[in-house]
Amino acid sequence: MLSEEKRGCWLVVDDDDRLRERLVQALLDRGLPARGAAGYDAALEVAREQPITHAVVDLRMPGRSGMELLRELMTRKPAPQVVMLTGYGSIATAVEAVRLGALDYVQKPTDVDRILAAFHVADGAAGPSGTYEPPSLARSEWEHINRVLEDCDGNISQAARKLGLHRRTLQRKLQKYPPRK
Repeated sequence: MLSEEKRGCWLVVDDDDRLRERLVQALLDRGLPARGAAGYDAALEVAREQPITHAVVDLRMPGRSGMELLRELMTRKPAPQVVMLTGYGSIATAVEAVRLGALDYVQKPTDVDRILAAFHVADGAAGPSGTYEPPSLARSEWEHINRVLEDCDGNISQAARKLGLHRRTLQRKLQKYPPRK
């Protein structure tokens, strides 16, 4: 069982309704008071209603980003512990999130056990969140390509120009399944 100090209000911020609701329910099932928010403004509304001790924040959301929310949450007294979630991770954004005060940076898809481990509270025991396995070069390339494609609203020609690739080469790369790690 978690100590009372670690049982403060948890906030899950993600624009993916199913993931957010699943994580909130998993936290509630573990006896942790948790609330969800779909974005920046909704998260601040929850934070105004009650103190937040732990937050799980998606990096990329419509409107203001999770990084902006992280900055805002870190100005609160006391500042909550924050773990960033992302489906499009990069070393640069991970470093920036940790520099701003995030405890960890977790890749999607994930589950509540991995998130609790990032907070060092899984099974009520404190300790490191585990060993870091860097993504393979193929996985990093795949994530980068998909992030650029998303930034271009799915326009393959525009994404190919930004990546310095021929359009057909990019199409071939997009037909492949994502590398596992």
